[in-house]
Amino acid sequence: MRPDRNELIKLLSLQDPDELADLYKRAYEIKKQQVGTKVYFRGIIELSNICSKNCFYCGIRSGNADFKRYTISMQEALREAKWCYDQRYGSLVVQAGERTDAAWIDFITELITNIKELSDGKLGITLSLGELSEEVYARWFEAGAHRYLLRIETTNQDLYKTLHPADHSFETRRECLRSLRRAGYQVGTGVMIGLPGQTMADIADDILFFYDEDVDMLGMGPYIPHHNTPLKHLVEGFDPDNALQLGLKLIAACRIALKDINIATTTALQALHPDGREQGLLAGANVLMPNITNTEFRDGYQLYEGKPNLDENADETMDSLSQKISAIGESIGFDEWGDSVHFAKRMN
Repeated sequence: MRPDRNELIKLLSLQDPDELADLYKRAYEIKKQQVGTKVYFRGIIELSNICSKNCFYCGIRSGNADFKRYTISMQEALREAKWCYDQRYGSLVVQAGERTDAAWIDFITELITNIKELSDGKLGITLSLGELSEEVYARWFEAGAHRYLLRIETTNQDLYKTLHPADHSFETRRECLRSLRRAGYQVGTGVMIGLPGQTMADIADDILFFYDEDVDMLGMGPYIPHHNTPLKHLVEGFDPDNALQLGLKLIAACRIALKDINIATTTALQALHPDGREQGLLAGANVLMPNITNTEFRDGYQLYEGKPNLDENADETMDSLSQKISAIGESIGFDEWGDSVHFAKRMN
């Protein structure tokens, strides 16, 4: 049954601490029933901060000339993938700025193939590489990738236009999600909550969009302004506590409305509170994406202000997360892809 819009607005608008606690508890119970309490790791490789897009909210936007661009070598990327495999993560995410040139497409194809070879086909591969043609998506799927995350950021098309240059198209991005589905991927998307001019009704409509598009997974979180963007004036008045609450409410509402999809608890939550990601798990998320990128490159991949763990190596991250997940009574799905239950049901 399609979620009720007014009910979603009500959930997203809660402020009372007791009512919020009840919301998170309700979402967690649904999570336990639908997807269990295993946390699935997706080690993130931030492959490149070169981007053709100039989105007004993003720190690596093409118009930001204030930092050094990089692309990790094939050898370094495979070293990080091998570490991920050796730590029994089960899956990784290849993430980068958006590019459409042939050399880049060939590089990604080769990287996917090499990751599959070094892991004997055991590492699951999620891509988050932006808008491309259906032919490119199909090529990468055939090479061995099987999940793709393409965030829509907002489904309010008027708001979308205020966040992007005129040559960026909401319709193109939505069609890419449909192309990914046709190519065979488990399809993921997501939005930011707390955008300037955004209402709870907008967020409710976002969740209905997720339902209508029948997505398999979500990666979403609070909007955190960046000083090297056109929205830099929002940095000074930013309220991290309110942003954290919004992010947790979004996770909980999506778990209640969408039941059996995979929902990631994102690094943005950790930027707002040291235990933000764990709070996301307790609000209904079941996927966690530790950064396994060499610390040499992390400073160059700051989409938002205050990104955590820039100098923490992957081993330290792993140890810390294992302890924290155990402390909240959950376990890690080692050596498992942790595919979307929702996707599996649709395919059967």
